[in-house]
Amino acid sequence: MAAILSGISSNTMAAMPKLFIVLVLQLTISCNSEQLPINVWPIPTSISWPSPKAATISPAFQISAPYHHMHLRTAVKRHESLLFSEGYQPIVPPSLPISPTPLLSLTLHITDILAPLHHGVDESYSLTISSSNGVANLSSTTVWGAIRGLESFSQLSWGSPPLIATDLYINDRPLFPHRGLMLDTSRNFYPVEDIMRTIATMGANKLNVFHWHITDSQSFPLVLPSEPNLAAAGSYGPDMQYSPEDVKKIVDFAMSYGVRVVPEFDTPGHSLSWAGAFPEIVTCANQFWLPNGPFDRAHRLGSGPGTGQLNPLHPRTYEVLHNVFSDSASLFPDPFFHSGADELNPFCWSSDPSIQSFLSSGHNLSQLLQRFISDTHPFLISLNRTVVYWEDILLDSTIQVPSSLIPPSTTILQTWNNGINNTKRLVAAGYRVIVSSADFYYLDCGHGGFVGNYSAYDAISEHTSWCGPFKTWERIYDYDIVEGLREKEKELVIGGEVALWSEQADGTVLDGRVWPREAALAEAMWSGNRDEKGRRRTSMATDRLMDWRYRMVGRGVRAEPIQPLWCRRNQGMCNINF
Repeated sequence: MAAILSGISSNTMAAMPKLFIVLVLQLTISCNSEQLPINVWPIPTSISWPSPKAATISPAFQISAPYHHMHLRTAVKRHESLLFSEGYQPIVPPSLPISPTPLLSLTLHITDILAPLHHGVDESYSLTISSSNGVANLSSTTVWGAIRGLESFSQLSWGSPPLIATDLYINDRPLFPHRGLMLDTSRNFYPVEDIMRTIATMGANKLNVFHWHITDSQSFPLVLPSEPNLAAAGSYGPDMQYSPEDVKKIVDFAMSYGVRVVPEFDTPGHSLSWAGAFPEIVTCANQFWLPNGPFDRAHRLGSGPGTGQLNPLHPRTYEVLHNVFSDSASLFPDPFFHSGADELNPFCWSSDPSIQSFLSSGHNLSQLLQRFISDTHPFLISLNRTVVYWEDILLDSTIQVPSSLIPPSTTILQTWNNGINNTKRLVAAGYRVIVSSADFYYLDCGHGGFVGNYSAYDAISEHTSWCGPFKTWERIYDYDIVEGLREKEKELVIGGEVALWSEQADGTVLDGRVWPREAALAEAMWSGNRDEKGRRRTSMATDRLMDWRYRMVGRGVRAEPIQPLWCRRNQGMCNINF
């Protein structure tokens, strides 16, 4: 209990009634073992509610935030409005005694108002809501912690006119600093409104990284001032492009939710879309990916339709790349920059005459990639960026670079293959790691394949797509991304991202593909997926996730249901874990 009380600021302590402090000392509810009358998602790391009560929220209620910070002010206004406009009606209405004193105000106490929204920023907060004086206090080190606390505060309210839980104390902080979603906007286009709605829902789930996989072989939708022809020739059309103004709007919007936007330009592979503007720098552009037929996959030109890789030997390649990277660094202020480097195909490169000459002179394809990285990695570092690559750059069995070219001090690797085994290999080499295991975190899995006239898809099998079956929310929730790692190795796993590759997704299905499965990752990354005894808490999370999904739907998010409504209204009747 001393540890809990030590997290309370002096301002908050002064605002807490002495009786409440005594009650907290007498009884602390473990958030990992009990179902509370009203819940917060993700479940806080510590919550004390010894005598559950509620209070009405005064029509004159105000959030006091005496700070000049644009994104904080936006968040405050949003939550003030949400309290009175949401009208959330819980599936199982809580039965709580109502305090005669309405809640009049919430006061924010922030220590470091200028801390930037960067990786590792302090997102912790503490929250108290008192029934005796109608006052709530939210304390945090940074604006970003305050935004997390405002979301928890809003989730403690319900009804119209609104009620709010009182006489409780929350002390909360994330387990992992990197909690994200990767969205591919190249294979199919997503309007700005869809991206913004997704980011807003991420903020509500206390997720903090929108990994924007902007380009791939299929399209180059981003208009860049230095190279406008890339979008003009590489996008699906003028109405399927993102302008610099769109990007600034999205980045600014995301910051008001405490969400960082990390861009990815997948290079040197997955680059057919660059060929419309610069055909001379792309090898095997737009050739059929299975030139010898479907049974000779060993000599395929790509991992799927849409072949093309940037040529590391062509000097124009680097002129274009430097312009793309420089423009992007101006548009995206985040210190992380994802440069892809996955799924390089040997035959796509070796089909090019200049590369054939390079290979015949005694070089190999790994040396070709090394030439590419020797230029692009230092250039990105000169832009004050930490470079993120997919794990292939180090672990691919055919084409890879030595770790000396991508030092762990300036490089983060994102793993998607071979589960915890590849995570172990990467941290053992000293790299910080983002986990996006296809076996657990790929949201596109289980929807079949997208190539036509392929008889294997006619079979009745859950494995008709390469990463099937469908990844359920329970599978995402249960995955332990640091299993089997030593303590020092665990420190290098900075977090995880679910990924939505968009061969079979666009804005019409976005919400249902992402939510509530992404919410499962959000809680696992924020407060963990095990109880205080180390047991999986999936069954305990089911009712809470059902409530949260219902609340998200009320906020305009078309999230998939996880159970019949009957299950939530008949406590325990749908559970088989005793």
